[in-house]
Amino acid sequence: MGNSEGAPAAMSRRERLRAETSQEIRTIALRQMAEEGPGSISLRGIAREMRMTPRAIYSYFPTRDDLVTALIDEISDSLAEAVETADAGVPESDTGGRLMAWGQALREWALANPEGFRLFYGSPVPGYRPPEGGPVDQTARRVCRNLTGLVAAAWPRARHHQPEDTAWSDLHPDYVAKIRKDLPDAPPAAAALALRVWGRMHGLVALEIDGHIRPVSNNPAALYHAEMLDLVRSLSLD
Repeated sequence: MGNSEGAPAAMSRRERLRAETSQEIRTIALRQMAEEGPGSISLRGIAREMRMTPRAIYSYFPTRDDLVTALIDEISDSLAEAVETADAGVPESDTGGRLMAWGQALREWALANPEGFRLFYGSPVPGYRPPEGGPVDQTARRVCRNLTGLVAAAWPRARHHQPEDTAWSDLHPDYVAKIRKDLPDAPPAAAALALRVWGRMHGLVALEIDGHIRPVSNNPAALYHAEMLDLVRSLSLD
């Protein structure tokens, strides 16, 4: 039988080979970055390793920035899907459980994608400028909106134990614009709390990815879980 109506057509051999080559280019780029830092990504270097001509590799990614954008887009989309799936797996009314799941998903994703984590959240690639309003910016906003939405849901209970002297002028205008668009009812103190929550989640993960936790802890997973429990309790969500 043929494809049902609306089903995607199978990739041709040419399309499949092109997709495989594109993925190999991305994999080598991440390895370059892991071995020599974010400034080491080189299309010509990748072409030499793959025994391609520069002209051939430029047909996949015309510039290094195009390659970096593709990498970050793929990485950020993967992270967004991981944390959104974890959040969706917990009842909507269980805000504390959702925050725990979100934090655990962040750590598990980072451990599975350490170079992706470094590229997305670590040192910027020298000279790279992401396209404004492009897919990378939109996906990063998805991650921010998801976590900030969780903190906004926690705010009615958490507000009694949080300082409320934050003004919108204390926050970056770009962040304020995003919050006011996505969560118009959230007060500035809730937006500031979201940044502190993110800092606690991200901080231990970044230390672990950079190799600073193993020398002092035999059980990083338990350490992170304890931090997340303390975070949830500090928001009166336990």
